[in-house]
Amino acid sequence: MPDLGPRNRPGGYHAVPRWVYLLAAAGALFILVPLLGMVAKVNWAQFIPLITSESSLDALLLSLKTAAASTALCIIFGVPLALVLARAQFAGQRILRALILLPLVVPPVVGGLALLYTFGREGLLGKSLNVLGIDIAFSTTAVVMAQAFVALPFLVLSLEGTLRTAGQRYEAVAATLGARPSTVLRRITVPLVLPGLLSGAVLSFARSLGEFGATLTFAGSLQGVTRTLPLEIYLQRETDPDAAVALSFLLIAVAVVVVALTYRAPRQPKPAVDAAETAVP
Repeated sequence: MPDLGPRNRPGGYHAVPRWVYLLAAAGALFILVPLLGMVAKVNWAQFIPLITSESSLDALLLSLKTAAASTALCIIFGVPLALVLARAQFAGQRILRALILLPLVVPPVVGGLALLYTFGREGLLGKSLNVLGIDIAFSTTAVVMAQAFVALPFLVLSLEGTLRTAGQRYEAVAATLGARPSTVLRRITVPLVLPGLLSGAVLSFARSLGEFGATLTFAGSLQGVTRTLPLEIYLQRETDPDAAVALSFLLIAVAVVVVALTYRAPRQPKPAVDAAETAVP
């Protein structure tokens, strides 16, 4: 029998036409060339002094802390939301999904206004909170809330897709063996969709790290309190373009490192029977 060659063997065939590679290369260049253009404008001789100024370090540390906090909020609220959207069936589910994913399509400044008119001093809930001595707007808490507002849909969308792809056969087998719903969730569902959860968390962190419009509208720009790295870049752009470019490169580098260190290839799920048996105490 003649050798079919690597392209014609079942395990080595790649059904991707050559013209797809050309379009993929054009798409990659569309992203990479502007980044290279920005890198070419970096003042490398003054790079370290530019990114280690007091205002730059304050903005960087604040961005990292608030992005981590907002990502935690996204996980706390996003995982239950994704589970309900992927597993439950109820009236108005499509409308709920559309509303939850709304921050993906509306301008961030609109989200900032929505938060301001809800949690601001004269907002829907802000008036009651202000009576209790709680002032959220134009604080670090406001930064975290603004970032979580725009980043939450990324985690929900990623995790919901993973849950739908994984199906419910593993959970069904565990349930027939007597495992409780909470046990199935902890021992079967979460480990099974962990790659999707991790991917969604990384996207949420990256989105929080680069958030600008909602943060500026709801939290303002106070050094060390609400001025994150994107806000610092915007301010430096008007007064010191070299500092703005250097900080922009720093922001991109941090985002790339976070994604590269966190992303892992999806693992193969355990066989249904074996996974279900481990869920039963």
